[in-house]
Amino acid sequence: MSHPYPTPTLHAVNGALALEDVALQDIATRYGTPAYVYSRAALTAAFEAYRQALGGRRSLVCYAVKANSNLGVLSVFARLGAGFDIVSGGELARVIAAGGDAGKVVFSGVGKSRAEMRQALAAGIRCFNVESAAELERLNEVAGDAGRTAPIALRVNPDVDPKTHPYISTGLKSNKFGVAFDDAPALYRRAAQLPHLRIHGVACHIGSQLLDAAPMVEAAQKLLALVDQLAAEGIALDHIDLGGGLGIRYRDETPPAVAEYLAPLLAAFEGRKEELCFEPGRSLVGNAGLLLTRIEYLKPGEEKNFAIVDAAMNDLARPALYDAYHEVVAVHERTLPPQRYEIVGPICESGDFLAHDRSLAVAEGDLLAILSAGAYGMTMSSNYNTRGRAAEVMVDGDRVHLVRERETVENLFAAEQPLP
Repeated sequence: MSHPYPTPTLHAVNGALALEDVALQDIATRYGTPAYVYSRAALTAAFEAYRQALGGRRSLVCYAVKANSNLGVLSVFARLGAGFDIVSGGELARVIAAGGDAGKVVFSGVGKSRAEMRQALAAGIRCFNVESAAELERLNEVAGDAGRTAPIALRVNPDVDPKTHPYISTGLKSNKFGVAFDDAPALYRRAAQLPHLRIHGVACHIGSQLLDAAPMVEAAQKLLALVDQLAAEGIALDHIDLGGGLGIRYRDETPPAVAEYLAPLLAAFEGRKEELCFEPGRSLVGNAGLLLTRIEYLKPGEEKNFAIVDAAMNDLARPALYDAYHEVVAVHERTLPPQRYEIVGPICESGDFLAHDRSLAVAEGDLLAILSAGAYGMTMSSNYNTRGRAAEVMVDGDRVHLVRERETVENLFAAEQPLP
C-alpha cells in the first residue's frame, strides 16, 4: 500500500499531522503562517535514491537549484556531496554560500550574461551548458579576456516529446532551449576551433514531471549516436548530461521509483566510458515540503463555499499558473461533517486560488497543509499586493531550523524612496 501522503515523512499523531517528529501545529505557533516546511530526512532519502540507483557507475547528480534555492535546502545537498545545476549568477552565489562545490556546478540557461560568465569562470565551475551559436562565441571571448579556458557542453535539443505540460516541455524543436540536433555536429566543430573553450560533454533536458522513462531513453539513444559521430571526427566527449525531469506524485500519478526510471537509461549506456550526469529538481524536493496556512474565514455561498486562507497565489503560484493540483489536508481531524470548498487567498485576483472543490471538515482558524510544495513554491513566489513572503523552516528529526525569516513590509520597500 502506498503512503497516505505524497510526503514520506508526514504522518498523523493522535489526530494531528506531524512532519518527522514535529507537530505542524507547533511550527505554526512558533513561526506563524503561511510557512513553507521542509523535511531534511525526505530530502536526504530522495538524493540517496539516485546515488544508490547509480551504484558504482561514474556519475554526478546535480540538483536543479531553480526548484528550491533556499540555503538550508542547498546545504543539505552540499553535505551529501551533490553537484548543482544553475541557471543564473544568483544561483551560483547561493550554492557557494550554502557550502556547495563550484567544481560540481553546471551552468544551463539560454541568456547567460558576460558578467555571469566571468563570475562562473572565476568560481571554477565544472561546465557551461551552451545553448546557442552566439553563446559559444561570447563565452570564448569572455574566457579569453579573463585568461581562462571555459569547459563546455552543448545542450542539444533531441526533439523528443516528453508528454508533459506544454509549459514544462523543453526539448522540442519549437522550444527556446538548446541547439537543434542537426546543428550540433557543426557547432562542436566550431567549438573545437575556438582557443578559449574546452569540450567536455553533451547535455539535454526534455522536460519536467516525466512519468515514463521511454522519452528519456529515446533522447539518450539520439545523444549516443551524436557522441559516436563526434568521436569518429576526433571530438571526444567525457560526460553525457541527461538532465532531470522525473515526476512526482501530486494527486494520483504513479511515477516510477528512481531505480526503475534510471534502469533503462543505464542499460542504454552499458559498457560506455562516459560519465553520466543527471539534473533532478522536483523529484528531490517536491514532496519534501509543504505550505502551512491558516483559514481566516469560511464563506458559504449559493454555488460555492470558500475557505479563505492566509496563503495566496503570491506564495504558491503553480495552481494559478498551470492549474496545478496540490493535495490539501486539514492539520487536525474534526468530527464536523465535511463540506466542499474552494481554497482561496486574500489577493485581489479571481485567479487567486490554491485548490478547487475540496472536501474538508474544518472551522475558521484551522490549519491546512498544502502538500507537494517543496518544488517551485517559494522560488516562484512574489510580493504582489505588498505581501511579505512566507517563512521557511526545516524539520530535522525533533528539531526545527528557521532557514528563512518571514519578510516584513519594511523589507519590501527598504530599497525604495518617495519623490522629494
